[in-house]
Amino acid sequence: MMFVKRINERIKIILLVFLTALVLIVLKIFYVQTFDYKKLSELAEDLWSRDLPLEASRGKIYDRNGIILADNLTTTSLVIIPNQIKNKKKTAHLLAPILNTGYDNMLQHLSKKTSIERVHPEGRRLSYEQADKISNYKLAGVYLVKEAKRYYPHGKMLSHVLGHVGIDNQGLSGLELQYNSYLTGENGAIKYFSDTLGNKLELSDIYVEPTTGMNLNLTIDYNIQKAVERELDNVMSMFEPENALALVMDPNNGEILAMGARPNYDPNNYKKYSLETTSRNLPIWSTYEPGSTFKIITTSAAIEEKKIDLFKDKFYDSGKVRVDSAVIKCWKAGGHGEQTYLQVLQNSCNPGFVKMGQMLGKKKLFSYIDKFGFGEKTGIDLNGEGKGIIFNLNQVGNIELATSAFGQGVSVTPIQQVTAISSVLNDGNLYHPYVLKSISEDASNNIITENKKKLVRKTISKKTSSIMRYALESVVAKGGGKAAYIDGYRIGGKTGTAQKVKDGHYLDNNYIMSFVGIVPANKPKAVLYIAIDNPKHTAMLSSYTTTPIARRILLDIIKILKIPKQKEELTKDLEWNDVPLYKVPNVIGLSVEKATKKLKNFTVKYSGTGKKVISQSPLPGTKQEEKGVVRLMLK
Repeated sequence: MMFVKRINERIKIILLVFLTALVLIVLKIFYVQTFDYKKLSELAEDLWSRDLPLEASRGKIYDRNGIILADNLTTTSLVIIPNQIKNKKKTAHLLAPILNTGYDNMLQHLSKKTSIERVHPEGRRLSYEQADKISNYKLAGVYLVKEAKRYYPHGKMLSHVLGHVGIDNQGLSGLELQYNSYLTGENGAIKYFSDTLGNKLELSDIYVEPTTGMNLNLTIDYNIQKAVERELDNVMSMFEPENALALVMDPNNGEILAMGARPNYDPNNYKKYSLETTSRNLPIWSTYEPGSTFKIITTSAAIEEKKIDLFKDKFYDSGKVRVDSAVIKCWKAGGHGEQTYLQVLQNSCNPGFVKMGQMLGKKKLFSYIDKFGFGEKTGIDLNGEGKGIIFNLNQVGNIELATSAFGQGVSVTPIQQVTAISSVLNDGNLYHPYVLKSISEDASNNIITENKKKLVRKTISKKTSSIMRYALESVVAKGGGKAAYIDGYRIGGKTGTAQKVKDGHYLDNNYIMSFVGIVPANKPKAVLYIAIDNPKHTAMLSSYTTTPIARRILLDIIKILKIPKQKEELTKDLEWNDVPLYKVPNVIGLSVEKATKKLKNFTVKYSGTGKKVISQSPLPGTKQEEKGVVRLMLK
C-alpha cells in the first residue's frame, strides 16, 4: 500500500507539472497573440517582404499671387533585385549601353549582395526613351519606379532666391535649403514578398503612397520680378558690368517683392555653373561702400537730433573742405555756393555732409548707424547673408567721421540699405525683411505657419520720416534723380556712386553705381534698389546709368500695384534735354473758338461738325508735350 501511495503522489506531481506547463504555454500564446503579435508579425514580414521605393514630390513654391515658381516633373529610375536576375552577364550587356555606362560597372551593380540595389547615378532620372528600352526587354529582377524631379518653369528667374536641389531632391541652396525640412515629402513604396532566395512570391503587392512635401507661398510678386529680370538683362547688355543687382521691398512690412542679380543661373542645370555663381545671392551677400545713398541715413539723424532745419539752415559750399590732413571735394568744381540743407541733399554735396557728421559727432552718428541695422545681419530667411563692416567707435577719428557721413569707409549690404531706408520712409519702423509669406499643406492648402511683419526697433520719429519723404521726392524733382521722374506720380529717390576698394586702395575708374527709388514718395508702397558694378560705355555718374533703368522698373511697379496718379507731385526742374510739359485745360462745353484759344500750346484735332466741345482726349489736367495732339469731339 505504501508503494502504491508513493506512485500516486508522483503521478500527481507529474500531472501538476504538466498542467502548470500547459497553463504557462496557454498564457504565453495568449500574450503573444494579444501583446506581441504586431511586433513579431513585423519581424516576420521583414524577413520575407521587400520594398520598391517611391520618392515623394517636394512641395511647390508659389509667388504671392499663386504663380508656380518651383514645380515637379515625374521621371523614372532603375531599381534591381540581384537575387531575381537569372543571367547577370546578359542583363549587364543589355542595360549598360542604355544607361551610357560600362559593362563592368553595370555588372557590379547586378552582383551586389543586397536585397535591393538602386542604380545611382546612372539609373536616376531616365529619359522616356531609356525607360521604354528597358521596359521592352522585360528583364527579371529589373524594375522601373517613378521619381519626382524638381523643375523650375521660369528658368533663371529668381534663381538665387529659389536655389536648387541635388539628385536626391535635397535642398542645396536658397529657399530649397532654408526650408528643406518642410518641402521634403515622405517617401512611399511598393511592398512585395519573396522567399529566402529572393524570388517573388505570388502574393498581393502593398502600395504605400508617398506624401508630398508642404508648399511655400512667397512675398515675391512674379510680375515685379519679371520687370527686374528684364532690366538686369538690359544692364548687362548695355554696360557690360562685372555684376548687377536689384531689390524691391514693401517698406510697410519688410516683405520682399523682387530680388535679382547678374550673373544668375538656371537651377534646372546648376552643374553647368561655377559654385561662385550659384552660391552668391548678391543682394544679401555682397558688401561694398554705399556712397551717396548712405546720405539718407546721415540726413535723417541730423534732422532727428535737431542739428539742422532742412529748409531754413544754410551751408556754403566752396567746392572742398579740409579735415585734418585730408581734402574732401564736392563733385562740382568750385562748389554749389550757399545752399539750404535740402539743396545739400538734392545736390549730393559731400562737404555739406561732412558738416552734418561733425554736428552730430561720432558717438551720435554711429549710434544711428547701429540703430538702422548696419554692421549686423538683417536675419532675412535666406542663407549666405553678409553683415558688412562698420568702424569701431575707438577707431573713428575726424577723417573717418567725415567720410562715413557721406557713405565712404563703411561697408554695407544691399538688403541692409533697403531695410534701413524703408525705416526712414515708414515713420521710423525697422522691420525684419522676409521672403516666405506662409507654408501650407499640399492636399488641403491649410496654412501651417505664416510670417507677419516683425518690428525690430524704432529709428526716427514720424515727423522726421515725413520730412525725409518730401526731401527724397525733391531729389528726383529738383536734384540728381531727375531721370527717375514720372509725370503724375510722386517719385522719391537718391543716387549713389561709390569708388571700389581693393587691398586697401581705391581703384581708378572703377565704381559701383546705385539708385534708391520710392513710389509713391508721400505714401510709399515699394522701395527699389539697383546697383551696377563697374559699368562700361557710360559716364561715371549714377544719374545717367542706374536712374533711367530704375525709372522703367518703377513704371512697371506703378502698373502692377495699381498706384493711382497723385495730384500734388513736385514739378520737375527742366534740364537742357527735357521737353516742356503743359497741363491740358478743360475745354468741354466751350465753343470751338474759345477751346482753340485755350489750347494754344497744343495741336488741336476735331471730330464732328458742331460748334461746342462735348469731350476731349487727353482728359483735363493731363500733362502733354508742347504741340502735342489734343482731340476734341464736337456736338
